[in-house]
Amino acid sequence: MVAALVVILVLIIVGGLTVVGRSLRVVQQYEQGIVFRFGRVLPGTRPPGLTILRPVGDRMQKVNMQIIAMAVPAQEGITRDNVSVRVDAVVYFRVIDPIKAVVNVQNYMFAVSQQAQTSLRSIIGQSEMDQLLAERDTVNRELRRIIDEPTEGPWGIRVERVELKDVNLPEGMKRSMSRQAEAERERRARIISADGEYQASKRLAAAA
Repeated sequence: MVAALVVILVLIIVGGLTVVGRSLRVVQQYEQGIVFRFGRVLPGTRPPGLTILRPVGDRMQKVNMQIIAMAVPAQEGITRDNVSVRVDAVVYFRVIDPIKAVVNVQNYMFAVSQQAQTSLRSIIGQSEMDQLLAERDTVNRELRRIIDEPTEGPWGIRVERVELKDVNLPEGMKRSMSRQAEAERERRARIISADGEYQASKRLAAAA
């Protein structure tokens, strides 16, 4: 009789610990928790710290709220002035509405990546080569706006910053630009030399 009571007591304790273990969850400082109860999202999110769930019917999904730096693979395109280029970039974004990010889009990381790639190809076609090379701040701001527009409202994702990394030109274009830069340097050197000779002749004339 005593042995049976001990077994029952042990089972009760083990069962209680199991229930408690299934009910307690820890949300990290950089996370928010979304609770689904029988498949439906409960209003609001669970803040960082210890949170209690119902042992039956509740499931919690944690969402990282940190800024994420995502590399955008190099995209090929033709600029507005018909130059073939290959451009890559980095997108910095974060979740501002965890429920939208989980419920409204299947995989927000993949979705942002795809949106960034199509937007990068679009901005290549809208820009001239000189803009991509010399006006990066302007191009970055416009690219951020294009990516952020469809993601912030529906998906709860805010794009904080976008930066173009490398703009790769065809080899022929690189050689042409190198020759042009060399010619410009030679032109400036001739101007400086001619000015120096002119100033020297003026000093000689004044001394005479």
